[in-house]
Amino acid sequence: MRLEVKNLHKSFGEKEVLKGISFEVQSGEALGLLGRNGAGKTTTIRIIMQLFAPNEGEVLLDGKPIDIRKTNIGYMPEERGLYPKKKVIDQLIYFAELRGISKAEATNNADRLLERLYMTEYRNVKLDTLSKGNQQKIQLIATLVCNPDIVILDEPFSGLDPVNAMILKDLVKEIIAEGKLVVFSSHQMNYVEEFCKSITIINAGEVAVTGEIKKIKHSYTKNKVSVITTAPETVLNEVLKTDFVLNTVKTDDGLVIELADGATINEIMGALANSNAVFTGVTTYEPTLAEVFVDYTEDAEVVK
Repeated sequence: MRLEVKNLHKSFGEKEVLKGISFEVQSGEALGLLGRNGAGKTTTIRIIMQLFAPNEGEVLLDGKPIDIRKTNIGYMPEERGLYPKKKVIDQLIYFAELRGISKAEATNNADRLLERLYMTEYRNVKLDTLSKGNQQKIQLIATLVCNPDIVILDEPFSGLDPVNAMILKDLVKEIIAEGKLVVFSSHQMNYVEEFCKSITIINAGEVAVTGEIKKIKHSYTKNKVSVITTAPETVLNEVLKTDFVLNTVKTDDGLVIELADGATINEIMGALANSNAVFTGVTTYEPTLAEVFVDYTEDAEVVK
């Protein structure tokens, strides 16, 4: 299964919110859909789910216009939408039946997922008696109870403690391994990098960059090197004696050195090798996904 979002434009009144959004993702992969608040991510998701119609562009599934009457989509919104005064099992079955699942299958799916997320003991209690973290887990179960082919997760780890985050993280990895097509929207870059092969960053309604995370990182200029050392001050004193260094930043395991124009990693290695500096490695510096995100969005004009 291949989902293609092609040249989406969307305006509300005179405000143009989307200005030609395009990306694609296929089964067994997760795409990180990223952007600052108000960049257009939620509008894009709503068009995929046919809650909005675009002014221009299309959403294709295996080359044909997507038909949500024939496509099972599980959506976990950032703003949760369950019923606080209803029993957990009753509303899980209800949401599954809304998507065409029989009551028997819905009950079986719900019980299996409750067990998988260690929530069986809360099967027959009202939702508002649960902690925020456990309500979050029920929201994910409600997303998956219809056994969807496409799963859209918007900030699924928001507000979770480390234990519950790990439990949900393992389940998300499982659904990707099962061949689900996943669109994952989050500001928590560590999770994006852990789940997603590719990303699309939306900046003020436009695609700032899209593609595989590794390729995007490798496209950065190679003017920084990372020195792994337990004695950063000694290394710093040595490299500052050379003409190779433009700037330095201390990190948890050493230094990041920005090279002057024309300098190479070999020159830095040679200078360190001929000094008294103690270091265990010198490599080309690779930016974090958070740095990539900031580079493509820090000058954004947020659409409201």
